Amino acid sequence: MSFPSESGFFRRLRALTVKEWKQLLRDNSSLLLGIVLPLVLIFIIGYGMSLDVKNAPVAVVLEDHSPTARQMVNFTEGSEYFSPVYVHDRTSAYEMMRTHEAEACLIVPTDFTEKLMKGEGQLQLILNGSEATTAMSVQRYVEAAVADKAIALAASSPQAGKGTVIPVTRSWFNDANTSSWFFVPGIFMLVLTISGVFLTSVVMAREWERGTFESLFITPVGIPEIILAKVIPYFAVAMAGMVLCLIAGRLLYDLPLRGSLVLLLFMSMLYLVIMLSLGLVLSALTKSQFLAYQIALILSFLPSVMLSGLLFDMHSEPVLIRWISHIFPATFYLEVLKSLLLSGNYYPLLLENGAVLVFAALLLMGLAWKLTKKEV
Repeated sequence: MSFPSESGFFRRLRALTVKEWKQLLRDNSSLLLGIVLPLVLIFIIGYGMSLDVKNAPVAVVLEDHSPTARQMVNFTEGSEYFSPVYVHDRTSAYEMMRTHEAEACLIVPTDFTEKLMKGEGQLQLILNGSEATTAMSVQRYVEAAVADKAIALAASSPQAGKGTVIPVTRSWFNDANTSSWFFVPGIFMLVLTISGVFLTSVVMAREWERGTFESLFITPVGIPEIILAKVIPYFAVAMAGMVLCLIAGRLLYDLPLRGSLVLLLFMSMLYLVIMLSLGLVLSALTKSQFLAYQIALILSFLPSVMLSGLLFDMHSEPVLIRWISHIFPATFYLEVLKSLLLSGNYYPLLLENGAVLVFAALLLMGLAWKLTKKEV
């Protein structure tokens, strides 16, 4: 047995939802924003943005011409990380550094072989500090390669490398040591941010500008039906974009899923509700497409890129910036994504961040409910 009010609620909600779906399907820009843009982002950012340095030009100076010295630096040949250029003296190498033809100089001194037999072999590495990120990457690559070569030389010659301790390094949560695993979770967050905030805020503001939203005022529909009917189609489109990105991340970049898929989808839905509610709040406050777009850009997209940890490690930022970053839900959602995708179900972090997301969702849904009124 169903109550008349209940049947009327769902009948009106169904009618409004169908209307919104038809409007969404006629609006090609909304479909492009919700479906096509996420796939474009995952291709461009996943393949185009990288923290891995490859084919770095390195000027190699062999002041010691012995076979041992040559063997020590031959790791630069045939490696995807180095593009070695052998020069005759340091002057030529320094000139290449000044003209940015080389990112580093690797110098083998004249007494290298003699000192190597005493366990005191040294190489000089000069880095181009104007590109700090590239310089640090090249330094790590060279140090790791030199350590491997020292082990090989010590095994072939009992006197070489005597007393040398070689550190063993391992990368946790990114075994492939590829930056695409660092960027792709951020793409998921950006997809839901863009699809949630921009679709609802701009589309509803457009209806306010055209006057079509006011036509609902003379109908018996209530605020709950209006809000749900506006949210349901864009919720489905945004989640479809999210699932497509998840599949693409797995197929294109071999992105792991070490946590629960159910938790990942639940947290994504929760974050999407936050973004959709924020879009409704902005549209109710501004009633202008241009203004809604500008505020959405400031309150959602820019913080998601700059303050969530997507591009910068927030642990290295000042305390004030870290506090500000925790105002935005994107920071907590990105931590959840990285945990579920790369490290697994770490429940203390999931519960803490999930509680913040629930609070933000309830707060923004309440604001959207209060600000959306059947009056001009």
